[in-house]
Amino acid sequence: MVIRPISDSEYAAWLAEVVPAYAADKVASGDWTEVSAVERSRMEYESLLPQGKDTPGHYLLSIVGFEGETVGTMWFAVKDEGKDRIAYVYDVTVSPAHQRQGHANRAFLAVEAEARRLGLAGIGLHVFGHNTGAQALYAKLGFMPTHINLYKPLAGPATQATVP
Repeated sequence: MVIRPISDSEYAAWLAEVVPAYAADKVASGDWTEVSAVERSRMEYESLLPQGKDTPGHYLLSIVGFEGETVGTMWFAVKDEGKDRIAYVYDVTVSPAHQRQGHANRAFLAVEAEARRLGLAGIGLHVFGHNTGAQALYAKLGFMPTHINLYKPLAGPATQATVP
């Protein structure tokens, strides 16, 4: 078994870790300020998962290691994307002690099989620009970019520009 439904205690531990981690990613990407990031992250998770791990249409899974131990988590939801219904991966996490051992790769292949079983057309996800390791994994798994946002920071103080 590669993935299984997350337990109540695993969900609580995951939520305690993922809320500040998501906040940190949003700050690192320049989307949020540090002052409000954790609260905004908490509010997003509450909005997306109003019934916690039992929110309809959402699949919160534990990633199981080679010895049967829990090594990470995977969260996806069934979403309408254009004319298709897809599995949208909101989060995949592998604990640091178990990273770079193929667990995320195995979990994605298991989710791919689950998405097929559910009759879904594909799998979508978002990756932060600074997460080059995840980008490499997703490319290896056959994910292709659909939107690319770029940003260039400007040196010096921000000023009000006038356009002629």
